[in-house]
Amino acid sequence: MTTPLPVGLVGAGWMGSFHAETLAHRLTGTRLVAVADPVVEAAERLRAAGTLSATTIYRDPLELIADPSVEAVAICSPAATHADLVVAAARAGKHVFCEKPMASTLAEADRAVEAVRAADIALQVGFNRRFAADFADMQARITAGEIGTPQVLRSLTRDPGISATDAARVKPWAVFTETLIHDFDTVRFLNPGAQVTEVYAQADALVHPQLAGQGFLDTAVVQIRFDNGAFAVAEASFQAVYGYDVRGEVFGSRGVLLAGREPDHAAGANIELFHDAYIAQFAHFAECVRSGVTPSVTGTDARAALEIALAARESVETEAPVTLNGARR
Repeated sequence: MTTPLPVGLVGAGWMGSFHAETLAHRLTGTRLVAVADPVVEAAERLRAAGTLSATTIYRDPLELIADPSVEAVAICSPAATHADLVVAAARAGKHVFCEKPMASTLAEADRAVEAVRAADIALQVGFNRRFAADFADMQARITAGEIGTPQVLRSLTRDPGISATDAARVKPWAVFTETLIHDFDTVRFLNPGAQVTEVYAQADALVHPQLAGQGFLDTAVVQIRFDNGAFAVAEASFQAVYGYDVRGEVFGSRGVLLAGREPDHAAGANIELFHDAYIAQFAHFAECVRSGVTPSVTGTDARAALEIALAARESVETEAPVTLNGARR
């Protein structure tokens, strides 16, 4: 029997709390041994709920990374901290699962990828849609050639709603770097082997227009061109009154494939919609660490999605298409 992977989790917010439950109770291949959060009370709430049991609690994530009982680190802290924590964990020889986005800039992403390469550890990034049964099945059927050559792809994310108070706390450009970044990875995943060459984006504050002057954006449409000729459209809204809505579609030369629920079956929350995928991604991570296999979604994938997100921002700022670095001219 394979020994469960001892994992330390950084960040005890709502997503981190769900991952803590998964690592501690939903999987037999993992064991939650430590939690770090600057707000110690957040971790203590997990202990009170029975999630942590004998788990060690830290305030400083670097102390968790240095803990000899921790073999792998799950990073679920605020996005701005991700790249530095990936680098710190890699330098300590700890395998890493990191929530998206892995970094805020391409330079940060490159630094993280290089640290992982130098340390020869596993890095998996939390693009959970790849582990949702319908999206994974669609990708497998595309790879098998079932619908011929992908020509037009579509991916959308619509959140159930956001209050004006919460919206005022959202960082500028988050619609691209923290929401649509999932869709950017999805269209890459569903167009295997193709590289993005051009990005054109439009965005506005349609849900809370009074916040537009603060740089808040809640609605966006992004057009993407690939080097195999395919087009993709990624769209996002922070307010779908009918519920959490995530869908994908790939139209090819010999047919079409779809994933996700119809609007009248939309989920009430992100975790409800991707419950099994969130668990499956950690099962995959633990299996890769134990077997020495590279995870199926890596830091290179995270960098590619971030590059699209940053190009979308530039496109909105310049009101023009943006050619990605390295794209064929």
